[in-house]
Amino acid sequence: MAHARISANLPPDIDPTKAPIAFGKRALPKLNEELGSPELLTQQRALMALCDLVHDPENVCQAVEIGFPDNLKPLLLHNDNTVRQKTAEVLYVMATHSVGRQGLIQNGVISALAELLDDPVDMCRKNTHHVFEMVAKLPEGAVGILRAGLIPLLVSKLKTEPDEIQELILDTLSNSLRVEASAAVATGAIAILKEKLTHTSVAIKSKAAWVLLEIGTHPEGKSRLCEEVIPALVSLLGDTDPEVQASATGALMFAAVKPQGRFAALGAEAIPPLLKLVAEETSKARLSAIKALTMLAEVPEGRRTLLGHTDTFQRCLDDPSEAVNRAARTAISVIQWKP
Repeated sequence: MAHARISANLPPDIDPTKAPIAFGKRALPKLNEELGSPELLTQQRALMALCDLVHDPENVCQAVEIGFPDNLKPLLLHNDNTVRQKTAEVLYVMATHSVGRQGLIQNGVISALAELLDDPVDMCRKNTHHVFEMVAKLPEGAVGILRAGLIPLLVSKLKTEPDEIQELILDTLSNSLRVEASAAVATGAIAILKEKLTHTSVAIKSKAAWVLLEIGTHPEGKSRLCEEVIPALVSLLGDTDPEVQASATGALMFAAVKPQGRFAALGAEAIPPLLKLVAEETSKARLSAIKALTMLAEVPEGRRTLLGHTDTFQRCLDDPSEAVNRAARTAISVIQWKP
């Protein structure tokens, strides 16, 4: 299936070959001055040069030291599309380096970039979400996104952005909600993520299930998963993509920690597809499936059903993974327990 792609092409009157990048680090102070030039073309060319230079981590380190992040922030509000696009691109390239991510976080770039979430230029928004996705990989970056109040905005953008940006948003949410999930739960994220579980894109289905998994690791998230999405997660256990299976099984496992989650999973007939995943030695979802079935075995109905399938778990005792071995032994013990 064909998908629209966001073009990074610049206006025809912008020639990046004229950008002054000849002297590497020695060019950075001059470029820093040119960013504040009143001449539009000077600003554009400085940004072109900077985009090339910040691919080198040494240049990124110097750029942070001489204050580029603070000088770039005002350009995010520039009335010229090219200036905004290239500014966001510079920040994205900087964020691909560890020192760049730290510099952007410490200089308040996360809040400044929020201004581009509604930018009319697709590439501005895409580069913005690239930065968020990169900084959220660091705990302090995830905290920065939460403190900037971006979770409700990011969730709402899942309704309107093209697929490639939705994937970036889901990655950002996954890392951010690992720290704190209450903002997502309060803003109706679970209902929107549930819709994404039926998306035509395998990547979006998988990433949406993974975000739900992260929400399920928090007490307030578990209850909502039990109430709203367990049948949808069970339907994904038989998906043809192993990543979708793995993330859906993980989310179901966390939801089944609560008694109402176990009853909901049994009601959605989760045992047969979970047993199938346990039986597949190459399944990425195998460990989570064993743990989910162990929790279902704590319900009398689940235990009665699983008593006839202990051989499936017995075969797992020969698995090379010690984690799978341990989980299988626990499952057998719970299934065979007698009051």
